[in-house]
Amino acid sequence: MIEDRLLILRCKQGSRAAFRRIYEKYEGDLRTLAVNLLDDKTAAEDVVHDVFISLLRVMDNFELRCSLVGYLKAGVANRARDYQRKKRPQTVAVNETEKAAADDNGPVHLVFQSELLLQVGSAMSRLPYEQREAIVLYLHGRMKFKAIGEFQKVSTKTAYTRYRAGLDKLKSLLNSEFEK
Repeated sequence: MIEDRLLILRCKQGSRAAFRRIYEKYEGDLRTLAVNLLDDKTAAEDVVHDVFISLLRVMDNFELRCSLVGYLKAGVANRARDYQRKKRPQTVAVNETEKAAADDNGPVHLVFQSELLLQVGSAMSRLPYEQREAIVLYLHGRMKFKAIGEFQKVSTKTAYTRYRAGLDKLKSLLNSEFEK
């Protein structure tokens, strides 16, 4: 937090290195969040770059009132929501790089993981967008329900209910897939 405030101050003074540090520090997490919200790598990269460009445009008048990462994640989620409004919702996939790095016990296990990821992605695509958004923001964005509620313009309890309802529906969808 202190580093972020210092970087913002240096950016206001015209330091390109400070802005580059902000970008390098948060770009990966923001891209993961955007990919999980959009399931479109190209669109996710565009969304993340748009957020950084917007930050750069407002830098002279920018005041950090909360955490910088929270501000950037909210920007990504807003842009992803705008993109979703323009485009029909698609499957949300889990970041395959994270999953492959987590366990590499061999080709059979990797094939099983890939199949499981496809099933989860397919089930996620069938969730209402508000529920999917709540799940992704909580699990991948590491946002609290209060922040999710503020972002979605609903109460904290409604944000939590969307999350729980989404998980319940996801569980139901996946159980029906496994019973086949």
